[in-house]
Amino acid sequence: MSRAPRLNRKLHRLGAIVFALPILVILGSGVFLQLKKEWAWVQPPTAQGSGGDPTLAFDDILAAARSVAEARVETWEDVDRLDVRPGRGLVKVRANSGWEVQVDTRSGAVLQVAYRRSDLIESIHDGSFFHDRVKLWLFLPSAFVFLGLWGTGIYLWLLPHLIKRRRREQK
Repeated sequence: MSRAPRLNRKLHRLGAIVFALPILVILGSGVFLQLKKEWAWVQPPTAQGSGGDPTLAFDDILAAARSVAEARVETWEDVDRLDVRPGRGLVKVRANSGWEVQVDTRSGAVLQVAYRRSDLIESIHDGSFFHDRVKLWLFLPSAFVFLGLWGTGIYLWLLPHLIKRRRREQK
């Protein structure tokens, strides 16, 4: 019985040391992602458009995004994605430059322009920011090691309680 706890402590310590940096990156970026709707610095709040059925053509959406110098949008090649929110009456144009332009889906008016950091933080969180191989060969194993650390930590925490219970039962 004494070998298992010793091995468990060694594995727990080794895993914590070897994977400390990737786990801290995952946890730190995870905190930012949890707060992204609460903190405009991470993700701009969603504006309210005029509502109703969207009537804006794609060319008008591109023209609205093009009118914002910071976004650096000239063609559709400069657009990462469109996020259409019919209930709010707007479309979010996410530029490759990281800027987000929110456009009213009826009038074509630019409702809000802000830099969006949540996509960058997500790529740091999953490891793809560094390289796809880092994502699969460092961050994924780190997740498994973290689960192992959790399990061995629970065991190490329970062990003294189990020993005390066993001693009481033997008396």
